[in-house]
Amino acid sequence: MTDTLNLTPQEREADLNLDQLKQLVGLVEYDEKQDPFPVTGWDAIVFVVGNATQTAHYYQSAWGMELVAYSGPETGNRDHKSFVLKSGSIRFVVNGAVDPDSPLVEHHRRHGDGVVDIALEVPDVDKCVEQAKQAGATVVREAEDITDEHGTIRIAAIATYGETRHTLVDRSRYDGPYLPGYQASSSTIVKREGEPKRLFQALDHIVGNVELGKMDEWVAFYNRVMGFVNMAEFIGDDIATDYSALMSKVVANGNHRVKFPLNEPAPAKKKSQIDEYLEFYRGAGAQHLAVATNDILASVDALRANGVEFLDTPDSYYEDDELRARIGEVRVPVEELKKRGILVDRDEDGYLLQIFTKPLGDRPTVFFELIERHGSLGFGKGNFKALFEAIEREQDRRGNL
Repeated sequence: MTDTLNLTPQEREADLNLDQLKQLVGLVEYDEKQDPFPVTGWDAIVFVVGNATQTAHYYQSAWGMELVAYSGPETGNRDHKSFVLKSGSIRFVVNGAVDPDSPLVEHHRRHGDGVVDIALEVPDVDKCVEQAKQAGATVVREAEDITDEHGTIRIAAIATYGETRHTLVDRSRYDGPYLPGYQASSSTIVKREGEPKRLFQALDHIVGNVELGKMDEWVAFYNRVMGFVNMAEFIGDDIATDYSALMSKVVANGNHRVKFPLNEPAPAKKKSQIDEYLEFYRGAGAQHLAVATNDILASVDALRANGVEFLDTPDSYYEDDELRARIGEVRVPVEELKKRGILVDRDEDGYLLQIFTKPLGDRPTVFFELIERHGSLGFGKGNFKALFEAIEREQDRRGNL
């Protein structure tokens, strides 16, 4: 087994093992020595929101995440509040302006709640920055060390689609709760009796929506700059309904810990979900985060009990003889999936179960997917039509179709 399949510190802290990760996120082996831009895995998903205090409470109370670190006026940060939350090996950072003149105010005015930074853990920040420069990427933060009593972090950042960036982090010499300037913090929320220890264990993929004609440009960016490989593409009837269409290609780092489906709209009779996102986000950005769970039924039950709303799936989806013949045997009766609105898809490697939330904020932009993999390395291609029709029903209710 190659070094690239060693566990990351976050995965070890979450008590995950390699077999679990292979199932959860489709982890594969590869040769890091041939990689011009080696990526160990996800470091943090950083959000800008209108009210970080309330958003942090929501992710703890509804999604079962644990508060682990904090930065704000009490720690000397006069600009904004920042809450660091974890679930399994996933780290979310939620930022909201305190100073009315903070640049976060303008970012939120334009985009609403959304992802500003998809931070990646890398073994060699300087190697990655040098490769990015040679490949023509925009470096928005030069490599530097930041230090406190917990050690030193090496950090840099490059620009990607829209106003999204990839911060590159080497925390091998650091044992603090997140970054210098943050102090350890803990949740005060008491979980309901019987609620699972955590509702998701890992991050599977993040979908980026880009403007018409830009998808291939950004696929080429990830190929050229970061050495990502092409995993899949979905075009034409694969990814269209009677009313709307889009195109999608998926890129991934060598070990498939980090996967980015990239979508662009396609001409159709009505406005697609990608058009709606681009209109309300005011440009390209991260559309949805897919979080991996090893028990999607228990997670969905707990999330619904906590008030999280999911897209509805019509009963006819589960009564389709062709679907039942294609998916074969799965770990639970189809009736149990039907009761919860969970979708199922099978490919040559296995099957997966998945479900999608409604948009989490006021704007119809960012939402979550829950995914449970059983061998499948895909993205639910067989469910695209049912999913998009469900999204269209919500768009129509909002008057945006």
